[in-house]
Amino acid sequence: MIVKNEADIIGRCLNSVCDVVDEIIIVDTGSTDVTKSIVQKYTQQIYDFVWVDDFAAARNYAFNQASKDYIFWLDADDIMTDNERSKFAALKDTLDPSVDSVTMSYHLAFDEFGEVTSSLRRNRLVKRINKFQWVSPVHEYLEVWGSIVNSDIAVTHSSLHHDNERNLLIYEKRLNLGEEFSPRDLYYYANELIDHRRYKDAISFYEKFLATGKGWVEDNISA
Repeated sequence: MIVKNEADIIGRCLNSVCDVVDEIIIVDTGSTDVTKSIVQKYTQQIYDFVWVDDFAAARNYAFNQASKDYIFWLDADDIMTDNERSKFAALKDTLDPSVDSVTMSYHLAFDEFGEVTSSLRRNRLVKRINKFQWVSPVHEYLEVWGSIVNSDIAVTHSSLHHDNERNLLIYEKRLNLGEEFSPRDLYYYANELIDHRRYKDAISFYEKFLATGKGWVEDNISA
C-alpha cells in the first residue's frame, strides 16, 4: 500500500484486513502527520519513497518489497467488511496456485439504503513471481495476463478526502514537458479538468480523446 498523510483513515483500512494477510507493506511518499506511527502498530515493513509525481512508480516499488506468493493491494481509503474478509480467508485456503490474478468487485458508491450504485472489477490479488507492473503516472492500472479468476469478493471504497489537485498538477507537468498523452491519459485529464470546472479545456481534451478512436466504449459514451 502507498500512503501519504492518511492518519484519519489508515487504521480503519488495516484493521479490516490485518488478520487475513500474511504481511503488510507500507510505502510512505512523504507523510507529515502521524501516519507512520499508526502503521507501526500493524507492521514494521515501512518504506520511504521519494515522490516523483508518479503513482505507478510508487506502487511498483511497493510490489517489489513483497515476499509472499501473492500480492493483495489496497488503498488507504479502502476497507473489507466482515463478510468479505471471511470470503477472502476462504479463497486463500482454496486458491489454485496456477492462477495468476484474482479480480474482486470494487464498490465505489451506495444509495441511502446501502445498496451499491457504482462498482467495477479490479485485479486485486496477483502472483508475485509474474512481476506484474503498474502503468501510468496518474489513474494508474495494473497490467496482468495469464489465468485470471473472477471472485465474488468485494472491496469497498470509503474515502474521507480526495486530492485531485495533485492529479491535475501531475498531468500538467507532463504536458509542459512535451509528453504525448495516450488516449487513456487524454480521457482522465479531461475528467480532472471537469472536476476543476475548466469546462472549455475539458471539451478540448475530450475531443482529442475521441479523435484517437481508441477509447473504451464506456469512456467514449462518457466523453
